[in-house]
Amino acid sequence: MQMSYAIRCAFYQLLLAALMLVAMLQLLYLSLLSGLHGQEEQDQYFEFFPPSPRSVDQVKAQLRTALASGGVLDASGDYRVYRGLLKTTMDPNDVILATHASVDNLLHLSGLLERWEGPLSVSVFAATKEEAQLATVLTYALSSHCPDMRARVAMHLVCPSRYEAAVPDPREPGEFALLRSCQEVFDKLARVAQPGINYALGTNVSYPNNLLRNLAREGANYALVIDVDMVPSEGLWRGLREMLDQSKQWAGTALVVPAFEIRRARRMPTNKNELLQLYQVGEVRPFYYGLCTPCQAPTNYSRWVNLPEESLLRPAYVVPWQDPWEPFYVAGGKACELHVAGFDFEVLNEGFLVHKGFKEALKFHPQKEAENQHNKILYRQFKQELKAKYPDSPRHC
Repeated sequence: MQMSYAIRCAFYQLLLAALMLVAMLQLLYLSLLSGLHGQEEQDQYFEFFPPSPRSVDQVKAQLRTALASGGVLDASGDYRVYRGLLKTTMDPNDVILATHASVDNLLHLSGLLERWEGPLSVSVFAATKEEAQLATVLTYALSSHCPDMRARVAMHLVCPSRYEAAVPDPREPGEFALLRSCQEVFDKLARVAQPGINYALGTNVSYPNNLLRNLAREGANYALVIDVDMVPSEGLWRGLREMLDQSKQWAGTALVVPAFEIRRARRMPTNKNELLQLYQVGEVRPFYYGLCTPCQAPTNYSRWVNLPEESLLRPAYVVPWQDPWEPFYVAGGKACELHVAGFDFEVLNEGFLVHKGFKEALKFHPQKEAENQHNKILYRQFKQELKAKYPDSPRHC
């Protein structure tokens, strides 16, 4: 009986060892397969792009590493996220301009690079496999030929989870890979961009606004999150840096930047005087004025336009947060949560944002209302989460 028991024990131990060996072999196989895939991407990458200076080689290495990772799925499992297609060194105390765009709307980066002198973080959405491949080539082309891109821009990619971004077949090089200057890249992008209607992607894929915004501002202590087709006033980054460097009192403050929209044919104003001249003749109006007046009304535009002119950027007045205010502000976190957490919202005196073109309901895609209803459901869930997170707060969204 003892012999039989010993034999059974030995058998089970042998079986367990065999199973562990099989598992180890499987892990080794998957590791080798992943390595081969990464090497294949690397070989294809260097075949696709010609030799280049050291600084651009670093960009290649970043892009290659990000692509070889295969990305990670977001919490919903609907989207695949590639962080750090392009990386840049960012001071944690700096003010990051965070934005997002579909591939064809990246042409607006040119204006942002001119007006915003500090670091930018951009989340790009590719709705199809072809767009995901184009985004990788475009990232390389912009960073290769535009020094400001290499120095100041971090770029991330999001695509539907069923796709994986990869370097295109070198036998069919895209036209972007053949460009040789920064101006050529943006000129080409302007020619291939589809003007279309707002966020209409031509597919059944929804544009993941919240995911893209959160990805762009990830890790930033101070972030100003805007749409890519908005332009900040001249010197806004310098003014914000001076404010934040000179005082530590902004820890519990969200600095609100008033937002406007301008007729598309007009030249973008650089300072408040230019903006007010256009405002007085109706060529500039408060952001979302024709779509959702309450969404921006708490900014108190009538008070802002009548402030005395000043040379230094500073907070001019405090505004209590109220639903459904959607301010553009410098701080970390969402407006509603900042309000519940006890933050004050202070409107800046001289700085502003301008959206290119008037926002009009008829220019949105047919699914916009359905998306709005879905966002309302998510917002209700978010408010319940805030109650649990800040149980003692007297403030509510």
